[in-house]
Amino acid sequence: MEYRPKVNEINEFLEIASDFEDPLELIRESLSNSYDAGATDVLIRIRTSPTGSDITIEDDGEGMSQRDLESFFDLGNSRKTDGIGYKGHGTKIFYKSDGIKVNTSKDGTTLHAEMDRPWEKLNNRELPTYSVTEHDGPAKRSGTQIKISGFKSGEGFSPESLTYNKVHNYLKWKTIAGSTAHFFEDDPHDMNITVDLDSEIDDTMDELRTTNHFEFPSEQQDPGKGDFPEERMCKHYGPTTLNVPFDGGCTAIELVGMIGGKAARDELPTYGRHSTQFGIWLAKDHIKIERLNEAISHDNEFIHFLFVANCQDIELSANRGKIRNKASKAYQAIEEELNHYLSKVARDPWFKEYLEIRKRASISRQAQTHTESVSQRKDRIRSRASFEPTNTAEILLALQQSNSLESNESITVEDYQPAEEVETIVRRGDELLGSSLQQTVVDFFESETPLGSTEQIIAWELGDLDKLREVERKGYLDAEIECDFDKPEIRYRRRDEAARIEILLVKPRFHRTGQLTRTIAE
Repeated sequence: MEYRPKVNEINEFLEIASDFEDPLELIRESLSNSYDAGATDVLIRIRTSPTGSDITIEDDGEGMSQRDLESFFDLGNSRKTDGIGYKGHGTKIFYKSDGIKVNTSKDGTTLHAEMDRPWEKLNNRELPTYSVTEHDGPAKRSGTQIKISGFKSGEGFSPESLTYNKVHNYLKWKTIAGSTAHFFEDDPHDMNITVDLDSEIDDTMDELRTTNHFEFPSEQQDPGKGDFPEERMCKHYGPTTLNVPFDGGCTAIELVGMIGGKAARDELPTYGRHSTQFGIWLAKDHIKIERLNEAISHDNEFIHFLFVANCQDIELSANRGKIRNKASKAYQAIEEELNHYLSKVARDPWFKEYLEIRKRASISRQAQTHTESVSQRKDRIRSRASFEPTNTAEILLALQQSNSLESNESITVEDYQPAEEVETIVRRGDELLGSSLQQTVVDFFESETPLGSTEQIIAWELGDLDKLREVERKGYLDAEIECDFDKPEIRYRRRDEAARIEILLVKPRFHRTGQLTRTIAE
């Protein structure tokens, strides 16, 4: 006798919907559906409510038929064969709400569908149902409006965090609004997107308007003038299509990108640290999914890179957040080809010159900080009540003086090369440590100092603890970060690498010497 495996429908709906935590993911799925429907204009409204977020999405796409509506509410029953949402999972994020209403017009017919309390019913082990009514609609106009009431965000999410800046960033980095398809198409699909947030969420503008095209800053291959000549330098690469054979088939990578300084990168809609957004992005349907920063040789060079490598043979998890076929021959061939291509980019003479200009400018700026006049230095010393270092050289002097107290472990500076990223080597007993010298530990992260060659951070104090906690949440240079304020130390994990960086705080050592009223100058 043969048996047919059974599926617990309620558990499946719960599990798929629970994969989505952020209302921004709802926007992502809605924009993909609008794009697949051929929409040219999309309006998204987000309002706060006592029970969650009320979200409305309207588009002028081709609308839905009765069978399309069934696919919209069903799980894994998509009618799309080559669209973005071909799995039929994404719209199940709408189930995390108090209600779903759909009005859609197509071929002179308007359908109205409603589902009441889907999330409550699923959690009560009840499969929610929906009703559909049909009316005469406009003969020459099509489109869809979806209203989600009381969307249930993940634990700890605050609706007030949905600022226009954050929404714009998410649109361009995680949705079809950041598509690079137009670089490769003769007749690209243009879509205008408007986002209207409740004034209680963000009142800094009336609405956000953007398109579905990701655009790079304009090129500037020559250095600028002033103290930061490298900051606006920018060079484009591609668009190019790489045909990649592998055992059993062939795939194509559509690749486009740039290398640029901080000012050029700031022209993009970034939100937070560049280390969490720049690098080499793998994409499907021209929507960025995950980064492959291992393709860049040095552990901090990827910050200067922004490349998008689109491949339709990438397979995604149900919530489109991860790539799930990394063990496949196709993915391994993609990774190998990108490693090869980007190694050539890293050897580009222009990039080497950009790094050299950046290094020379940094040395020049450091030299300028040491040109303070003697009279200015004397005035500064006289005005302070106790010693507080104003530059890293003074921190080294304070460290040296703190060795005079027997209870302080003796740490001596053996080598100091201010032009290097890890500029200091200190001796502790028989041990030599490559040390990054900073005013605060926060400065270590803000200066984008590499992790791999840093064994110790020497700083006057920790700095803003909230900023350090933010680094823990967001990561740094493609690594997971954990800050131990008690030891103190930093622990990080990146790919298969795990390590720790000691933190030496000079301020408590110096204060223990009882020289609060004495200055380094004396």
